[in-house]
Formats: sequence, structure tokens, C-alpha cells
Amino acid sequence: MKLIALQTKTTQNFQENLNHLKDLINSCEKDSLILAPELSLSEFSYDRMQEASDFSIKAIEELKALSKDKIIALTFITKKDDKFFNTLYMFHNLQIIHTQSKVKLFPLGNELEHFSCGNEQDIKIIEINGLKIATLICFELRFPQLWEKVKGADIILNPAMWGLKRKEHYESISKALALVNQCFVIASNCANDNMAKGSAIISPFGNTTKDDSKEIIEALFDKDEIKKVRTYIDIGLNKID
Repeated sequence: MKLIALQTKTTQNFQENLNHLKDLINSCEKDSLILAPELSLSEFSYDRMQEASDFSIKAIEELKALSKDKIIALTFITKKDDKFFNTLYMFHNLQIIHTQSKVKLFPLGNELEHFSCGNEQDIKIIEINGLKIATLICFELRFPQLWEKVKGADIILNPAMWGLKRKEHYESISKALALVNQCFVIASNCANDNMAKGSAIISPFGNTTKDDSKEIIEALFDKDEIKKVRTYIDIGLNKID
């Protein structure tokens, strides 16, 4: 299976963003796990929140239709009970198989003024075809207590819109997450000019595949590598069911 981090620019045109994302997904081979950057269809469009949440309803259906033989994950601006959320959707076999809304909102980006926090209980490991997959959304990387909730995952996803000034932070924390959890990490960050890029596939041993000039970063998933690292440097993760 291929692990794929998309590293795309996001424009003000929601439909163009969706069309480009669909083209990239269609270009990926079957049995891929594909992660797009945080809010890759809309950015943090604080002046267009209702429009963005309405567009998300349409986009969710169109992206779900592309998931027959792929796992696709990305976040959307959604609305529930007159509140807006930054919500991850994961699609597989033409179904929505998991959702979770961002719990830790980034104060420097005014997220607290425009979004409501998700439920921390939704940060959890889900199983797809024997693979244990979990997600931390962007800023959530910085919270050690949330690392405990994804402990034991085979693959941890991090969709992000992480700023250029903190590029070293993003790359260092993403790699640390893979090393501490002895798992694969897919880090997918926005490629806009003020963003850090740094999208990567990071192995349980810390080997990193990345290229800031590309829109598609990919590497092969090898579950045996997880087993080898967890046996070679035994910190108890092999004992987690």
C-alpha cells in the first residue's frame, strides 16, 4: 500500500480547489492512503464560513465517490447547531468511516473566535483492513496528552496548515511523533507561500520521505517495519491491542 501526503496550494476558489484535489486523488494508484492538507478546499475563510460549510456538503459526496479502492482523509469547514467546526472526514469503500473535529484550536490564527472545539473522545484509533489509523489535526501535534490517545497506531495522520515561521517545529514534531510511537506518520501541509510545506512520510525508524517542490509525496507502507522497530527498541507498544 502507498502512503501519500498531498502538498497543495489553496486558492480562494473552492471549486477549483476541489477539482484539483480530485485530479490528484485520481492520479494515485489503488489501495493508497491519501491525506490532504488542513482545509485544503477553503482555507480558513472566516468571511465565508457559511459558504464554505455549504460547499463542504457537496465536496464530501464527491470525494466519497472516489474512495472505492482508496482511503482518503481531509478536513472541511462544517456546521452543526449553528456552530462551525474544522472536521476531518475519512472515506473508504464509498463510505464515511470516521469523523473528528479539531479539539485544539490555534489561538494565533484566531481559530477560537470562529470555530467551536471538537470532542476529545473522537481522537481515537480506528481499524481499516487490519490497519490501525489515528489522526491529530495540525496544532494538536503540540499536545503530549493527545499523543497518548493515538498510542499504538500503525499510521498517524496530520493534516496541517502550518506557518512558514514555524517550519522547523512542524518537521521536528512530526518526526518525533513517528519515533515515540514507532509508527508511520503522514504529514500533509499546505504549499501556499506563507506556509511551511514540509509534508512527509516518516517511518517508525525516523526515515523521512519529503520534497517541498512536489504536490504528491509517497512511500510504501510496510507493517513489518513497525514490528521490527517495536521489537528492536521495545517500549511496550507491541503489547497494545
